[in-house]
Amino acid sequence: MTIGRMENVEVFAAEGKGRGLKATKEFWAADVIFAERAYSAVVFDSLVNFVCHTCFKRQEKLHRCGQCKFAHYCDRTCQKDAWLNHKNECSAIKRYGKVPNENIRLAARIMWRVEREGTGLTEGCLVSVDDLQNHVEHFGEEEQKELRVDMDTFLQYWPPQSQQFSMQYISHIFGVINCNGFTLSDQRGLQAVGVGIFPNLGLVNHDCWPNCTVIFNNGKIELRALGKISEGEELTVSYIDFLNVSEERKRQLKKQYYFDCTCEHCQKKLKDNLFLGVKDNPKPSQEVVKEMIQFSKDTLEKIDKARSEGLYHEVVKLCRECLQKQEPVFADTNIYMLRILSIVSEVLSYLQAFEEASDYARRMVDGYMKLYHPNNAQLGMAVMRAGLTNWHAGNIEVGHGMICKAYAILLVTHGPSHPITKDLEAMRVQTEMELRMFRQNEFMYYKMREAALNNQPMQVMAEPSNEPASALFHKKQ
Repeated sequence: MTIGRMENVEVFAAEGKGRGLKATKEFWAADVIFAERAYSAVVFDSLVNFVCHTCFKRQEKLHRCGQCKFAHYCDRTCQKDAWLNHKNECSAIKRYGKVPNENIRLAARIMWRVEREGTGLTEGCLVSVDDLQNHVEHFGEEEQKELRVDMDTFLQYWPPQSQQFSMQYISHIFGVINCNGFTLSDQRGLQAVGVGIFPNLGLVNHDCWPNCTVIFNNGKIELRALGKISEGEELTVSYIDFLNVSEERKRQLKKQYYFDCTCEHCQKKLKDNLFLGVKDNPKPSQEVVKEMIQFSKDTLEKIDKARSEGLYHEVVKLCRECLQKQEPVFADTNIYMLRILSIVSEVLSYLQAFEEASDYARRMVDGYMKLYHPNNAQLGMAVMRAGLTNWHAGNIEVGHGMICKAYAILLVTHGPSHPITKDLEAMRVQTEMELRMFRQNEFMYYKMREAALNNQPMQVMAEPSNEPASALFHKKQ
């Protein structure tokens, strides 16, 4: 069921893009245009024991369904709320004897809902699941092969007593999941934990420099305005991270979502010169730049391997060497340098080497601020992490400034009720208090800080993730 104000939007035929959504009134930054609960959603295979299957919150202790022993819930309330969607799944898992992958589980949940409610529009939905794009005809050989395997498994899993659907309809549902599955995050928005289908969100078209953002908050997605949107203006979101040259973004969008991006940033190659920026004085030759890009790509591959093996000191060594070679060649907005700065600041923070990490984090944020939209959620999260790193390093003025900047961004992208914004507000208040103390008596501030840190274990930073920035929609790997 869709929650909230669907009168704020209407479906229209977007030129060259099929359908789209446009605003029926004026919006300003941070306005929630609409909120929507998932038509169907499932937890990722790798996290089924650690995330509630109803509200998608990560919890230390979860209750397990006594019958199938598969589904996990925060408490009895979540278990009760899940029963309508879990009932068929529960008996199907028992009959099948094992748990199929997340794609098959999601397809089955969608079809059980269709069986219960029919294929028409459900309350508050602007489009039915039947009418969502599936792009099956655009699948490459590998995708076709995966589809056939998933469909074979699905047919074994699907109970004989349930409504029987045609092969064409089953492949349509798998296609819908492939290109419309939205990534769900945990309660703090820090980790992707599941995938769901949100029909109204599926109507919002892509733009590399969008006027909206989507956030998963308290069991539902919110479409939020990033700035002023006029009545009648098309609503857009970015399906991928902006931090790439236009040709690479276009290639990624074509491969994952089967369309050619015609947004202004791609057509005019806006910011490409910054993404590949080089030093001005002296300006390196094209040959030197080409060699440095290749060296950076090779180093990033080595870094990925070392990270996947947990060899964090090796990662730091590779990053330092790479930055040393990049510095005489690349400008501070060059994406290859920014990728290394992002990795090394995150890994050094995890290793508690905050002083060195804080310098790299500052440089990363300086570059990001010149590239990202000022109200970009990924920019907000990066500034927040950099602020925390600087606070840990004892750079209270820089840390507080970054935390304030991140808070201003997240108020727009996540809203004041989101758990991560609330955490950030608490950090902002704390660092403000510490900054006042620091300005009154610097010596006493450091003495008190030292005593406080000695009396309590230093907060351990989350283990560095080897995942790239997640795209808006979940793609089966």
